[in-house]
Amino acid sequence: MKQSFLINDRIYLRAVEPEDIDIMYEMENDPLMWDISSFTVPYSRYVLRQYIEGSQSDMFADKQLRLMIIRREDNRILGTIDVTDFVPLHSRGAVGIAVHTDFRREGYASEALNLLCDYAFDFLQIHQLYAHVAIENEASMKLFSSCGFVQCGLLKDWIVTSEGYKDAALMQRFGQRSMKELVESETRFHTCYPAFPVCFSTYLWLLH
Repeated sequence: MKQSFLINDRIYLRAVEPEDIDIMYEMENDPLMWDISSFTVPYSRYVLRQYIEGSQSDMFADKQLRLMIIRREDNRILGTIDVTDFVPLHSRGAVGIAVHTDFRREGYASEALNLLCDYAFDFLQIHQLYAHVAIENEASMKLFSSCGFVQCGLLKDWIVTSEGYKDAALMQRFGQRSMKELVESETRFHTCYPAFPVCFSTYLWLLH
């Protein structure tokens, strides 16, 4: 197991603090962020303050986890990354990430997403993470693909935007041990029932 999580040479991820309310208020009330993050509606400072005070920063207790993306050299807040809709029974959660417009296209999003995945899979032993990504959002599709997420489905009219409903890709990533167990399970099933095709995500993993 790794000796440290949630930190690399350029950034680190930390729990939400009361002083984060201003940047959270700014980002959560920007409609341009709503189709690429877990944000969906505007929030008042009062509601955000209640969220911060009530959060235990424990994904198993809160069924969600929000972490702030921080630049190490000056402790500047770059954005947020979330696990939402966490279901302990099935050991899965949805990922959302939002990087402030001033810090995009600098590789921070991929670094933050990889740090979160390492923490979720290697430390928390989560089975899988998934994301719903608008097909037309090429930057987000590229981000999740580059971080090991595989498209396993297409959801029609899944995301509403100012231009109407848009299709979304269902992206999944499994922990290495989880993926190995999935491959072994599907291989056994395919041996018994050869008429059924092997899962596409398993096939990609085998090729990798």
